Amino acid sequence: MKWIRPLPRRVTGPLSVLILVAWAGQMAALVNRSYVQVSVNLAADLGRYGSDAQWRGVYYRGAKVGFTVSQTVPRDDGFELQEDGRLEMTLLGASAAAKIHTTARVDGAFVLRSFEFSLDPGTGAVAVAGRVERAGRDAARPWKLVLDITSSGATRTETRDLDEPPLLTLNLGRRLASEGLTPGARYRWMAFDPATLRNAPVVLEVGRRELVRAGDMPTPAFRVELEFAGLRTTSWVTDTGEVVREESPLGLLTVREPAARATVMAVPGQVQTDLLRAAAVVPVTRTPFDEPRNVLRLRVRLEGADLSSPDLTGAGQTVEGDTIEIVDPQSLTPGSADPDAARYLAPEPFIESDAPEIRAEARKAAGDVADRRVQAERLTRYVNGLLDKKPTVGLPSALDVLRTKVGDCNEHTALYVAMARALGIPARIAVGLAYVRGAFYYHAWPEVYLEERDGRGLWLPVDPTFNEFPADATHLRLARGGLDKQTVILPLIGHLKMTVLDLDLVPGSTPIVVGAPSPEAPALPPPASRRKSDGWCGLRWCCSGLD
Repeated sequence: MKWIRPLPRRVTGPLSVLILVAWAGQMAALVNRSYVQVSVNLAADLGRYGSDAQWRGVYYRGAKVGFTVSQTVPRDDGFELQEDGRLEMTLLGASAAAKIHTTARVDGAFVLRSFEFSLDPGTGAVAVAGRVERAGRDAARPWKLVLDITSSGATRTETRDLDEPPLLTLNLGRRLASEGLTPGARYRWMAFDPATLRNAPVVLEVGRRELVRAGDMPTPAFRVELEFAGLRTTSWVTDTGEVVREESPLGLLTVREPAARATVMAVPGQVQTDLLRAAAVVPVTRTPFDEPRNVLRLRVRLEGADLSSPDLTGAGQTVEGDTIEIVDPQSLTPGSADPDAARYLAPEPFIESDAPEIRAEARKAAGDVADRRVQAERLTRYVNGLLDKKPTVGLPSALDVLRTKVGDCNEHTALYVAMARALGIPARIAVGLAYVRGAFYYHAWPEVYLEERDGRGLWLPVDPTFNEFPADATHLRLARGGLDKQTVILPLIGHLKMTVLDLDLVPGSTPIVVGAPSPEAPALPPPASRRKSDGWCGLRWCCSGLD
């Protein structure tokens, strides 16, 4: 499974599943490639971009982490918008690289007709294709979006009913220019993020025209404030709709540059340290502790987050005002049956529980036991041992994870949930914070529903990444669901404050004062150990769509 992480809306769009940080740990030693090697690849991959293409460098807190290139090609019935991007990060001692490609076809007013999006972390691309169609006369909503989602050679199709055609961030600047960039104008449209499969409102406010430095010269452009999925991004857009600069509150920047400068890749090691600091939530506490498995009850005050969502209650966690209490899941007992549990048996995008390969692997993991609790524990140990613990930059498709057998907490969680559903065990994704060596880091883990013979049951948090069944009492859940739900974490990064109000430990355990997590520490303990790994999963850069 992964921990969480996005990037600016030109890259905070696509690089928004790259910063669901701690979900970001995303592999291969590509960061140290020379500029000459990169140029060879560019010649092959990006040869379609002409002299009018717009190149942009992508920076995180001043360090170069990637680039994008885009162009607008006129067609008989409108335009084709093309964009490619490269991202390279050093995360927790491991290199992570990804290629992102988007093509969108729009009409003369830059209204979306169809698109193709792909994200390739070097182990094979996950692709999403979509087309916008008129619904039938009797339909409740006039538009529909038909999606084809492909991973590991398998394609799943789904249709969404919409009130209006969606936007991609790729055509946002051009759409603004077609509407007229007037200071004080405010627009509210629906935007679709192909990396998270989320359709949500985007609100734009056009500010005054300014001179902004892009490349080596100042360029007149309108300052535009954009809010999407809880993140507020500032862009500078020219009269023709070109985005020359974009800044994210998460410390990410894209800026127009000459091609030769944009494609130079150099990721200093300091980026890794900065990401770890950005993702850590260091609690204020009078009782330091080192071993999360010794925590019987944890009560904290959490500031900087909306705690009103029903996702925060249940499975051993309760909320009262700004206070969250978590009890050791080992103490949980069955209660009234959850009538909604059955819906967590169905396959969904990136959770391909109906795939023959997933079903076969799940049967292999469970063996010949029929008891659901034993199956769930066997699955926890199996997935933990199956995956090579490495950060990856990619969309966590269960089929792809099974094929590559590599990943961080997001991959562990996606594969576990798919395999549990294949066995007939309801399972869902939880995202939030988990404690590792003195700090809480963004993390993802599964919850499984175990039904008793008398019809009673309980949701139990488990953690295949840390090899914990059940998960320890420092797993603080902030949301449930797939990538579309996990984006609620993004606005919280760098803003959460935590105070430990009460802490019950196993009798006889001795609190140990420890320092910050070490990126050099081993990833995971052997299965027999009860100690948690050292938190490499703490930062994930989510790629939700370079535009």
